[in-house]
Amino acid sequence: STDHTPQTTQHFTVDVAFPSLLFFAGARRTKKTWPVSFSQDELRKRLTPKQYHITQERGTESAFTGEFTDHKDEGTYTCVVCGAPLFSSNTKFDSGSGWPSFFDLLKEESVTLTDDFSYGMHRVETTCSQCGAHLGHLFDDGPRPTGKRYCINSGSLAFQPKDTAPSASSSTAEGGAASGSVTDGKTEL
Repeated sequence: STDHTPQTTQHFTVDVAFPSLLFFAGARRTKKTWPVSFSQDELRKRLTPKQYHITQERGTESAFTGEFTDHKDEGTYTCVVCGAPLFSSNTKFDSGSGWPSFFDLLKEESVTLTDDFSYGMHRVETTCSQCGAHLGHLFDDGPRPTGKRYCINSGSLAFQPKDTAPSASSSTAEGGAASGSVTDGKTEL
């Protein structure tokens, strides 16, 4: 007689039936493996329900409804969860998609790319490399010079105007990293 618990049987079935899908799904880190992490209770208190849904539950805001869709100010777009700098206003463009779109990152390591097979299609999910927050998706239909379109939910972003220096109080009070997590733009290991 074979004694299998439901959890073991389920895990075995997934490994055998979808080995490549498991690899891609397994590439998605859990909150405990990101350099910066926050408790779900803290995030529910600090983020709006829409921001929480987008960043923690891989949600999407409706097209043309986000606060940064038509935003034109100069500055830096940061992760609403941890405050990591992600995109410059210099790379933002109007894609007509209804979401803020950027053709490049501030730094290549700012965003983690993961295959996303939800909704019966293949897309490339973008997440914050510091905290794992869902940002949006990457498409290969952007303008020169990169040809890329980072299609990002406004609800996953905060904005730092060009003429203001980030302060410890604003970055932590408005969705920034916990003190000691990020120093001078560099993550402590």
